[in-house]
Amino acid sequence: MQKFEWMATAELNFRALWSVGLWPRGETGKFYKHDFYTLYAIFNAIILIGLQNLSQIINIFFVYSDLAALASTCFVVMSNMLGIAKMLVFVCNIRKMKQLTRMLNSHQFQPKSEAQVKLVQPLLKLWKRFYISWGSYVSSCMVLWLAAPLMHGGHELVIPAWYPFSLEKPLNYAFAYVYQTVGFMYSTVGIINVDTLIYALLMYICAQCDLLCDNLGNLDGNEEEFNGKFISCVKHYELILRFAKITNNVFNPIILGQFGTSALTIALTLFQLSLVDHFDTTAVISIVYVLGLAVELYVFCWYGNEIEIKTSKIPYCIYSSNWIDISLGVNKNIFIFVERCQKPLKITAINLFDLSLKTFVVIIRSSWSYFALLSTVHKRLMVLCKLQLHIYA
Repeated sequence: MQKFEWMATAELNFRALWSVGLWPRGETGKFYKHDFYTLYAIFNAIILIGLQNLSQIINIFFVYSDLAALASTCFVVMSNMLGIAKMLVFVCNIRKMKQLTRMLNSHQFQPKSEAQVKLVQPLLKLWKRFYISWGSYVSSCMVLWLAAPLMHGGHELVIPAWYPFSLEKPLNYAFAYVYQTVGFMYSTVGIINVDTLIYALLMYICAQCDLLCDNLGNLDGNEEEFNGKFISCVKHYELILRFAKITNNVFNPIILGQFGTSALTIALTLFQLSLVDHFDTTAVISIVYVLGLAVELYVFCWYGNEIEIKTSKIPYCIYSSNWIDISLGVNKNIFIFVERCQKPLKITAINLFDLSLKTFVVIIRSSWSYFALLSTVHKRLMVLCKLQLHIYA
């Protein structure tokens, strides 16, 4: 049977990462070399990310007295800081990512028949459809976000930031707008493709669990053949665990940061939405952003939940095989393997919480609690300001 190319599914993903300097060519596991591509990556990191985020952080000191403006600036800064952290963690783990790609192409991870290829095709097609749909959604959001300042008129920027020159001059404003646009597009492409690559790796774990279950359920032949196939399944299972462990270790900080900031970011966005007097472009952007962030969280949790469900089925699949006629010695090995698989595999965020649908519900509830707190504080501040004005009047 022809070798199955797992990485072909995520080819667009890797091309996008390469285009923003996050995926150097080659499968040898080497880091960035002394070449033009490395220079290109460094330039983007300093000019398009570093300086742009510095200007946003400085802007906090100019708007700290205005709660609404502070909330708007903070949620952008938090999102950008998380994005920088994601790309930094990804770049620092390029060697491990290359190792994962080699593991996917190993013999143990290959489908053994056309039937097994058809078995995993639905998962691969689902991820492809999600990648295209998610990319289209994010692209639409990006266009809306970039066009919003132009719709409002004046000299609004794409992202609240401070610059050491006046934005009232048309040339200065045009420079700042174009600079932010390029930086915003670069960061968006990098962040989204890092996230979707995590989804792809989790999807590959799900697919390998399906293949393993199919192999275990179809163990047959005489005792020697049965035992040889069984040993191959045990090696396959160990390789899945190793693949999942490396994936989890690489993206642990990303998942922790995503879950740790998402609740507050959603709350800040809802708070901004509550301050809008009428339904305009700002309201649309806020709604679209909240929905996108919720979908992003849900997909993380859904894949984590699927991995737990699929690995919990592994111990029971072997009972569909022809194990009854096998000798006691082989059956003892089967019993040990079944006991070994009793604990389902879980993807975690530094062992603080699991990626599951229950975690998703907890985060959404926390977001609403933070939003209610912000709304209460804002109302009390408004009442206090009115009282002060009344006293001075």
